[in-house]
Amino acid sequence: MLEHTQNQTCVVIGASHAGVNFAFSLRKQGYAGNITLIDIDPTLPYHRPPLSKAYLTSDNDIASNALKAADSYIKENIKLMLGTKVAKIDAEHKHVIMADGTNIQFDQLVIATGARPFIPPIEGLTTASNLYPLRTAADVTKIKTALKQSEHKRVVIIGGGYIGLETAASMQKLGAQVTVLEREERILARVTAPEMSSFFQQLHADNGVNVLTSKNVASIQTNNGHNQVICADGEQFDADVIVVGVGIRVNSEIAADAGLTEDNGIHVNESAQTNVKNIYAIGDCAYHYNPHFARFIRLESVQNALDQGKVAAANICGKDTQYDTIPWFWSDQYDIKLQMVGLSQGYNKIVKRTEPSDNHKFSVWYFKDDELLAVDAVNNAKAYVLGTKFIKNRSKVDKQKLADLTVDFKADTLVIN
Repeated sequence: MLEHTQNQTCVVIGASHAGVNFAFSLRKQGYAGNITLIDIDPTLPYHRPPLSKAYLTSDNDIASNALKAADSYIKENIKLMLGTKVAKIDAEHKHVIMADGTNIQFDQLVIATGARPFIPPIEGLTTASNLYPLRTAADVTKIKTALKQSEHKRVVIIGGGYIGLETAASMQKLGAQVTVLEREERILARVTAPEMSSFFQQLHADNGVNVLTSKNVASIQTNNGHNQVICADGEQFDADVIVVGVGIRVNSEIAADAGLTEDNGIHVNESAQTNVKNIYAIGDCAYHYNPHFARFIRLESVQNALDQGKVAAANICGKDTQYDTIPWFWSDQYDIKLQMVGLSQGYNKIVKRTEPSDNHKFSVWYFKDDELLAVDAVNNAKAYVLGTKFIKNRSKVDKQKLADLTVDFKADTLVIN
């Protein structure tokens, strides 16, 4: 136990994956002072990835997805302040001010405010019936209730990113007639190769989901609770339920108002520390330097939230620790498990390897010249593991052998020494 921290207080704003993991990591590292965890969501902190997947399709209570049991916070002497909004950070005097005017003094402050859904300026959107984003447990409850109460179960999802597609798969499982409207020329256009976009478009078509691209939603007309989603090309779609999944906005306003440097998120160094001493930022809201890719990035992933939480906790406890992790992500849709590692931006060559045993078992490898940047592995854990190893070690991979199914799929045969 770090006795010098006994009379200190660490305040954490945001009780999702980053904030909760940080708080428990801080205690594990020996922090002896007070830890206060504040979140505007009134629900006991929960896992977010299942919201668009297993939780959406089940009748389970959100408590079954809790990050930690309620008594765990009591056991670790972590004070939870749920349903509480922080209005302001006073960095100079080291206290946070709540919306009700009360304030809490801090010795260390960790900002884990995450992000919120971006609601596009579509005409008629604010008056539409049964229109929701999908970011919180409350959102999912509203979506499930609206679907159960709808007569025709017609669902329109605006946005063909991973959240939109995962939601589409889950809603189809619930018996809905699902249409996905994506304004770009292909789904997942900003995050993956055309080959992956084509695969997922066909996957959804095979499961009865209508995925349409180059569909820019211009307006929504609502009469007597009935919605018509109207695209810029004039095509219209009836909708009993509308789910908006077109991106997020970082919750960095209170940080910027407090004088913290902001650039596509809250700017932090390799220790997760902001430009103000004793104030840290972690998770979706943090804009951090990635040594492997040699640039600043902001990641929306559970892995990033957990790892940055551990780094911040270690540094607050006096253990010099730097964040240096290869990003990884995943997505579950129908019987498909997609595992992604690395960052594909800037690739100029891809290699697709399809395993002969299964049409739905393949991997896409992204290269910039001879450097392996990222791997997308579909139902292929081995490709994900090998890709992670190769990227981390900066291994030079033989592209011809990688594409050749007669060559053993292992490091010894694929790496150029």
